[in-house]
Amino acid sequence: MCQHFCLFTLRYVKTFSTLSKLHKAMRAVRIHKFGGPDNLKLEDIPVPSFRDSEVLVRVNAAGINPVDTYIREGAYATLPKLPAILGREVAGIVEDVGDGVSNLKKGDRVFALLPENGGYAEFVACKEENVYPLSEKLSFSQGSGLCIPYFTAYRALVTKCRIKPGEILLVHGASGAVGIAAVQIAKAYGLTVAGTAGTIEGMDVVKKVGADHVFNHREKGYLNNAVAAIGGHGFNVVLENLANVNLGADLTVLNQQARVAVVGCRGIVEVNPRSLMLTEGSIIGVMLAGATAEETQETAEVILRGIESGWVNPVISREYKLDEATEAHHDIIRTTGARGKLVFKL
Repeated sequence: MCQHFCLFTLRYVKTFSTLSKLHKAMRAVRIHKFGGPDNLKLEDIPVPSFRDSEVLVRVNAAGINPVDTYIREGAYATLPKLPAILGREVAGIVEDVGDGVSNLKKGDRVFALLPENGGYAEFVACKEENVYPLSEKLSFSQGSGLCIPYFTAYRALVTKCRIKPGEILLVHGASGAVGIAAVQIAKAYGLTVAGTAGTIEGMDVVKKVGADHVFNHREKGYLNNAVAAIGGHGFNVVLENLANVNLGADLTVLNQQARVAVVGCRGIVEVNPRSLMLTEGSIIGVMLAGATAEETQETAEVILRGIESGWVNPVISREYKLDEATEAHHDIIRTTGARGKLVFKL
């Protein structure tokens, strides 16, 4: 009788604890309609509830990504129900776990991927399978810049382009978060890397994270100089962050059977297919949401090993407060010369 009563009491306490969180307020940045940055509103709303298979994370930092701006504008393939909290990656401390969670506990340092958004907030409920341990080697701000940049770069280079040691990679836009991740991954896999940036400061970042050759993509003839620097035979792989500007030129600097991975595009571009015919090259579209559970798990395991080995090391450009969301969304799209990851620090 006592045993049954005690079990009931424990379940009641757990349920009461969970219910109490539903009435606890948190700050979050939400949109109530799609449109410009002014639609981002900092509000007090209830802390989210969480299911048996979920983890409640107290957010210390939230990554800011270009995809967040596309969703805010209503210009993305999959749009959330309104009102919505944006943000697809966070890092923080486990606040509570559902009864079905076995690998995480209250107090754990974690980073998390949020396929359904929700990161611009003080708390977020995450599926256990999307939550990963955050090493003490990285700050929370760095942890909030792991999922989208590194998982995307890994999917582009390893899963899709199947990079091999000894190949030569061009990272177009290497000073941004995905570009930096691509440089670090490629160097860890034994590639020679050329990276581009649009400012002296950005070029310095690209060099520091390991690129063998660095070029200013605002200078005339930079691609010819890049090809000359690698011996004149063209690139085996190109990672393209702004296809609407660069894709046509990318196709003119390819080696035979080269692969171009498109991870970012903000418009329409004209290309000459003859360039692909001459090299028998391929253009590969990359979308992180297309990854299977097995591919995501493989990616996470590689990135976690990279953190421990030291070659995964996100660069933070700027930390914003939640009430600076409008400015942050302006900066990630309009500011020239990326120098790493933009994050909210809570």
